[in-house]
Amino acid sequence: MGALVGLGVGTGLLLVWSAFFLPRSAVRPTRGESRSARLLARAGLGDVSPTGFALLCLVSGSVCTVVLQAISRTAPVALTFGAMGAYLPVAIVAGRARRRQREFAEVWPEAVDNLASAVRAGLSLPDALAGLAVRGPEPLRDAFDAFALDYQVTGRFGDCLDRLKARLADPVGDRVVEGLRIAREVGGGELGRLLRNLSGYLRDEAHTRSELEARQSWTVNGARLAVAAPWLVLLMMSLQSEVIRRYASPTGVVVLVVGASLCLVAYRLMMRIGRLPVERRILS
Repeated sequence: MGALVGLGVGTGLLLVWSAFFLPRSAVRPTRGESRSARLLARAGLGDVSPTGFALLCLVSGSVCTVVLQAISRTAPVALTFGAMGAYLPVAIVAGRARRRQREFAEVWPEAVDNLASAVRAGLSLPDALAGLAVRGPEPLRDAFDAFALDYQVTGRFGDCLDRLKARLADPVGDRVVEGLRIAREVGGGELGRLLRNLSGYLRDEAHTRSELEARQSWTVNGARLAVAAPWLVLLMMSLQSEVIRRYASPTGVVVLVVGASLCLVAYRLMMRIGRLPVERRILS
């Protein structure tokens, strides 16, 4: 019986020690992340390692190369579509990241309103944030559920906010979190008014950006259609072995390389001309 009591006391002391003396490098978001790691975080795929993502791109490109080589029996064409296949996971994840950021921008005003109501009702700021795991908008609940558990375990509000920012990986979320951090550190009775002003600002900003994105969507769609059209034609030509084998000659290789370069430059130029200002993450 004494050994069991000693084991329980020792386990409890170990848990207390780990909560207060856990190395900072293990609890803070890492800086200097790779570009693929930041992209995965923005897409909500932070659990996927950059190495695994790179391996997926390599497998996708290899499969496309093998399939097109079997169909066309023309190595330059197969390698061209293999390069496109390798980029396909990046395009999918980037699209997911953009959709996730737009979705977050739409629901942040509601989340801040819930925070303001909770603070006005007398809840502390950590409890109000933890309450968003239940009462907050659906897209944000998982992140705030993890925050609630994190704060319950460690009790370190600042470190929990850092990890919340890393989970959200969202520019608007960065501004909200840093505003809450300053309000927590400075104190005072202006937190409710600050949250209400922030909610109105975020709502106006989201409305303006959605109108601009709707107006310039035709530019983006036109650029994508213009770039995809010649390659779709080339893909259909791959079914005609007599025609597609002309691209195996040096002249055909030059045509493929020049065409791919021009399409890439034109697409990037069109996207840059029609691109809206992109928010950058702060203090991340």
